[in-house]
Amino acid sequence: MSHHYTTRLHEAAEAKQTPVLVGLDPRLDQLPPDVLAHARELYDDPAAQAAAAFEEFCIRLIDVVAPLVPAVKPQSAFFEELGPDGCLALCRVIRYARKQGLIVICDAKRGDIGTTAEAYARAYLAGVDPLAAPWGADALTVNPYLGRDTLEPFVKVAKERGAGIYVLVKTSNPGSASLQDQQANGMPIYQHVARMVEELALETLEEGYGCIGAVVGATYPRELAELRAVMPHVPLLIPGYGSQGGAALDVVGAFHPNGYGAIVNNSRGINFAYKSKEFAEQFGPKRWEAAAEAATKQMIADLAKQTPAGKLLYTSF
Repeated sequence: MSHHYTTRLHEAAEAKQTPVLVGLDPRLDQLPPDVLAHARELYDDPAAQAAAAFEEFCIRLIDVVAPLVPAVKPQSAFFEELGPDGCLALCRVIRYARKQGLIVICDAKRGDIGTTAEAYARAYLAGVDPLAAPWGADALTVNPYLGRDTLEPFVKVAKERGAGIYVLVKTSNPGSASLQDQQANGMPIYQHVARMVEELALETLEEGYGCIGAVVGATYPRELAELRAVMPHVPLLIPGYGSQGGAALDVVGAFHPNGYGAIVNNSRGINFAYKSKEFAEQFGPKRWEAAAEAATKQMIADLAKQTPAGKLLYTSF
């Protein structure tokens, strides 16, 4: 197995024949009734109940998607909101996912400078060895808006441990334009960030890709294709598919012709598929795991049909 993060990610995507990334976003008001009921049986304290529910939900979801996809992306904010109980649940969810052979990207959007940034990096980025960091993740999302020196400590630890980082470049939220699209020296700020990310990726190349990635939203397909050209050596993490309005045709520009170079995230559309119009009648709350499996397979097929991801030796279910 390669030490390099992106090589490991691509090997995992080839093994599963898809670049689908499943976000783990446990929202208390949307969890299935059986998960909530079990948590209430275990604990009286509300925070402990919620943390137990989050952990059970994510572990059961991991069991569903681990045979199907290469990676998962737990959103740390939902866990951190619960305090110590939630943080312990996040740690256990990450470690469980890694034991199931999944690449784990912790979505915590950290960013600072100097020794503080390095402390964040060493806390989250385990890389090849899941026990090399307390949180145990393969990769971490990072906010670049303190400047290049906020990224360099993360790059250093990523190189040492075979980990990866994903830098926020052009995010999927509607308000991203209020800052990221502002002009500076004749081009939008997101272009400046992208050029910086490409430079850092070139310092960490293996098989054509660096371990320094970029977050670019599916909700901006024109900019996505533009940024792929600016960052040819950068692995892309694409949020915005599904519930945020992004579709398979919107992410075509993220991929290189061989199907590599990007992973596409879907969180709510898979986590809570049992509540969607498409799957509610067929599955309902009692079969929420089956609904999540169906939604995952549907997304895999969609990307395989509509994008170069079909080159990953895709075979139908």
